[in-house]
Amino acid sequence: MHASEVFALLRDGHPRTRAELAASTGVARSTVAARIDQLMRLGLVAPSGGTSTGGRPPSLFAMNPEARLVTGVDVGATHVALVLADLSGRVHAESATALDVAEGPEAVLSWVTTTVTRCLGELGRQRGDLAAVGMGLPGPVEHATGRPINPPIMPGWDRYDVPRRVQKDLDVPVLVDNDVNIMALGEQSAFPATRDLVFVKVATGIGAGIISGGKLQRGAQGTAGDVGHVRVARAGDVTCRCGNTGCLEAVASGPALARTLREAGLPAETGEDVVDLTRAGDLTALRVVRQAGRDLGEVLATLVNLINPAVVVIGGRLAGAGEHLLAGIREVVYQRSLPLATEHLRLRASSVGDQAAVKGAVALAIGHALSPEQIELDVQRLDASS
Repeated sequence: MHASEVFALLRDGHPRTRAELAASTGVARSTVAARIDQLMRLGLVAPSGGTSTGGRPPSLFAMNPEARLVTGVDVGATHVALVLADLSGRVHAESATALDVAEGPEAVLSWVTTTVTRCLGELGRQRGDLAAVGMGLPGPVEHATGRPINPPIMPGWDRYDVPRRVQKDLDVPVLVDNDVNIMALGEQSAFPATRDLVFVKVATGIGAGIISGGKLQRGAQGTAGDVGHVRVARAGDVTCRCGNTGCLEAVASGPALARTLREAGLPAETGEDVVDLTRAGDLTALRVVRQAGRDLGEVLATLVNLINPAVVVIGGRLAGAGEHLLAGIREVVYQRSLPLATEHLRLRASSVGDQAAVKGAVALAIGHALSPEQIELDVQRLDASS
C-alpha cells in the first residue's frame, strides 16, 4: 500500500477517517495511519473537522489543495497569459501581456519566469511552494521533451529546450504541449464526467485535441488530431500551406474564408472580419460560413465514427460565428456518422472560450504534480531527508 493510493481516495475533497480508508483499501489501520502521516508531512493532506455523536469526535482527513501551487501558461501568437492556481485548480493570481511569439523564446520565457516569481511574492508564497508548470505553445511540440518542432509562426523556437530554460529560473517540472491539446484539457473542465471528448480549434489553422478514455491522445509523433490537413471533396486542387492540395484548412480556415469573401467583393482580411460580417447578417458571409461548417462536418463525421466521443466542442476565432458554423457541422455529422455514434453525441460551441488554454495548462501541471509517480518520489525524498 503506497501513499499515492491513499491520496487517490482523498483527492475528491471528501473527508474520511482512518477506519473508512482502511475499509476502502483493505489494509490495516496502522498502515493507513503511516501513509496519512507521510501525506501530512508533504502537506497534501490535512485534518478536517469531525462531528461527534457522543464521546470523542472522529479524526477526519482530506486533501489540502493549498499545499502547493501550479502555473498554467498560454503562449499565443501575439500574447502570453498565465495563472497561479492551487491543486484544486482555483486561481490565486493571473497576469497577461501583449508579446509576439516571434520575438523568440528568451523574451517570452523570461517574462513567464519573472512574472511567476513576482506573483508568488505577492501571494506571500515561496518558490518552493510551486509544484509544476504547464504550458501551451502555438505550434507542434514533441511532448516527451517539451521542444517545439518546426513551428511555422515561431522563428527561433525550433527544438528549443523550453523546459530546461524555465527550470533554470523556477526549478520545477515543466510540461509543454501544443495549444490545441492544452485547450482540449481546458474544455474538459466544463464536462467533468466526460471521458471521451474532441475539441476542434477553427482559426488560422484547424486542429483537434482528442481525449479518449480520460486520457489525452497525442499519437506516436504528437500529430494526433491534425484534421486540418485531411482531404475534403470540395477542396479539389486548392493548394494548402502544408504543400498538399485539397486540405480542409485550405477551404475552411479563417484566412481561407476571408479570401473567399474578398473574391465576392467583401472587405474581409482576417478570420475576425469573417465573424464580424456573419454577426452583422451579411448573406454571403452566412453562406460561406455554413459551407465551411459542412466541410468541417465531412472530416468530423469520420472522426466521430472512429473515436466515438460523447462531446465535440468547437472553439477558436471562427467559433464566434456561432450557430451558423455549427449548423453546417451538424448537418453533415448527423447525416454521415453511424446512428449509434451520434445517438447521445453533444456538439456545441466552446463555453470556456479564451480561458481554455490556461485552464488546460493548469490541468496538465496538476496532473503531473499529483500523479502517483510524483507523490511516491516526493515521499522518498521526504524519508531520505528525515
